Amino acid sequence: MKVYVRPNNIVLVGKAWEIRKKLQEYALHHVYVTTWINALKDGTDKHQY
Repeated sequence: MKVYVRPNNIVLVGKAWEIRKKLQEYALHHVYVTTWINALKDGTDKHQY
């Protein structure tokens, strides 16, 4: 499973079940992908992914 964080998007690469599980983990901290990207840009996201 690989996660690529780019300036305007996030790319998840892996098997379908891995991506679903990872998205469930992310959903605990961020409701929208845009808020997740903004938190990464601002440095306010302290969670280790």
